[in-house]
Amino acid sequence: MNINETLAAEFSLRPEQVEKTVALIDEGNTIPFIARYRKEVTGSLDDTVLRDLYDRLTFLRNLQKRKEEVAALIAGQEKMTPEIQAAIDAAKTITEVEDIYRPFRPHRKTRASVAREKGLEPLAELLMAQEPSYTPSIEEQAAGYINEEKGVLTVEDALQGARDIIAEDISDNAEYRKELRALTFNLGMLVTKGAKDEDSVYSQYYDFSEALKKIAPHRVLAINRGEKEEFLKVMLTVDEDTVLKGLRAKLLKTNGSPATPHVAEALTDGYERLIAPSIEREIRSDLFDNACEGAIKVFADNLSHLLMQSPLKGKTVLGFDPGYAHGCKLAVVDKTGKVVDTGVIYPVKPRQETEKSKAVVKRMIERHHVDVIAIGNGTASKESEIFIAGLLKEIPADVKYIVVSEAGASIYSASKLAAEEFPEFDVMQRSAVSIARRLQDPLAELIKIDPKGIGVGQYQHDMKQARLDEALGGVVEDCVNAVGVDVNTASYSLLSYISGINLASAKNIVKYREENGEFTYRAQLLKVPRIGAKAYEQAAGFLRVPGGKEILDNTGVHPESYEATEKLLALFGYTRDDVRNGNLKELRGKVTKAGSAKVCEQLGIGLPTLQDILSELEKPGRDIRDTLPPPVLRDDILSLEDLKPDMELTGTVRNVTDFGAFVDIGVHQDGLVHISHLSDRFVRHPSEVVKVGDIVKVRVLSVDVPKKRIALTMKTKQKNG
Repeated sequence: MNINETLAAEFSLRPEQVEKTVALIDEGNTIPFIARYRKEVTGSLDDTVLRDLYDRLTFLRNLQKRKEEVAALIAGQEKMTPEIQAAIDAAKTITEVEDIYRPFRPHRKTRASVAREKGLEPLAELLMAQEPSYTPSIEEQAAGYINEEKGVLTVEDALQGARDIIAEDISDNAEYRKELRALTFNLGMLVTKGAKDEDSVYSQYYDFSEALKKIAPHRVLAINRGEKEEFLKVMLTVDEDTVLKGLRAKLLKTNGSPATPHVAEALTDGYERLIAPSIEREIRSDLFDNACEGAIKVFADNLSHLLMQSPLKGKTVLGFDPGYAHGCKLAVVDKTGKVVDTGVIYPVKPRQETEKSKAVVKRMIERHHVDVIAIGNGTASKESEIFIAGLLKEIPADVKYIVVSEAGASIYSASKLAAEEFPEFDVMQRSAVSIARRLQDPLAELIKIDPKGIGVGQYQHDMKQARLDEALGGVVEDCVNAVGVDVNTASYSLLSYISGINLASAKNIVKYREENGEFTYRAQLLKVPRIGAKAYEQAAGFLRVPGGKEILDNTGVHPESYEATEKLLALFGYTRDDVRNGNLKELRGKVTKAGSAKVCEQLGIGLPTLQDILSELEKPGRDIRDTLPPPVLRDDILSLEDLKPDMELTGTVRNVTDFGAFVDIGVHQDGLVHISHLSDRFVRHPSEVVKVGDIVKVRVLSVDVPKKRIALTMKTKQKNG
């Protein structure tokens, strides 16, 4: 198997494009670096395609390795044939390879292995021949195998042993297993029954069945969890006669042989006892794997959009972590993210010190010129919002508030990182800081939390954790590098996601700037322990040095392109001061007029690199998130009870799942826009229409106050008549 050719065909890429991209990966280059700075080599493949290609490359290499192992094991038994080697070469999955190896695998003790030890294999071969007639008869020949020492006491013992051998041989046949697996998947049903009488979140699956080939991935994950929690009994059903029809036609002769009933019995036994249970496990495992991959893609997409939400820059934020008995913790974070004040108030039950609490908050707002109050959406959030909304009506300052998801805030607050950042704060005070900062800069704050705890996935704890961690880690890495970080202010946790930088070198960067002062140019990174030439090459373009000696150090232009950038500026009569002062608005037009291809030739770079340099020079130090819609701030409260059917509202998409989107409309309970209500047109998946962070117009369909369920629609309202 030529892996690169396979990848080229599967991804519709040129073979040389794949070959060069794989070479870059094998050289130790990171995906963000390849995507951003090796576009000429890859043909401008983006990070998403590169990660998919990397995953598939890893799978194919593992498959090839297993093929070689199996071939060597079979050859070691001196049983390799050209046909077996051809079957191994043609296998497309690990399962197919294992099917081929099954007959050669060292078996544990089975009914068939016991029968072979008793010398019954010739009798099994006699039956499989299915001759039109036998002289002497089958029973008479079977009698010759009776052996009390070996435990063959009767003719039936001998025949049963022979049938056991036939059953296992059929079960071990790779071609038969592949055929039966495909038939079972195409014709089978997944059936679930409620194992408990009480109502539960799994009640819709108490009497449920769906075709295996049609069942939605999120249903697979829900059913698996229900089974694990012992609410559901799950089985795979398929019509046995239909599935075995083809196999019977292959194995059972129609010449009236007296051996055929024995083979038919063995075939049925082999299917029911050996093949069917195994295939059920394999199919359910495949369903789970596919559901995981689908859910991981949705989770990854949600996480990407959450991390890339527009930051609320230049605002002083009061973080408000609601609570009852232990009070509400406050933390004022200034425009730079520095904590300047903290406090505790008790505006809600049981103490309900409303006026005293108002005085504390008003004093903080006035003293620190607070612009926005960020309220966590956890315990006592509703009462806290009522308190803040009422307070804001009593002050002249133009202060808004927003309810912020505090998913994962408790995880961060109790973490080693939080303890290092704020050793003098208790857990709830750290949580208040996190709530404020995640409004100011979602990316910088949320990367401190395990992505699984951020609250934008579905069934994430049921998935293969290593695969999930790998995928989500890749998303965080891509987001951090897409934005870039200030090397002089970034935490080591943020720096550790930069291309080429690991946790140890990230801590060394922070230690270096603490001991030597701020970095004034990128190349200083080479003085940091554990950052050599390769790490610097991978990282430099993603690290910013605002206000440094070299203006290009505050852009996404890689140091390897500085010389070309200097030539570009000189070619059109510009200097670095023009970059610093933002005087390059006409540069792109001049390049176009001169001919981009000609300019590239003069500079010795490719067109993608030229375009990237132009974009960076036009807006040095820009944040790509600034083009996204800002968070929706409010100054008044809306409750669940206020909602009425047909009410039109503006909301923020908080989570996207396979079956719809959850939208925050400001009532502490996200409403669900089912996939069937996302658009007037047919929608295959909600991600086609919405993404996390989108600001959307919705209409209330129904409200179930006791169950706190809100049904929303984004469909156009139909006019009567």
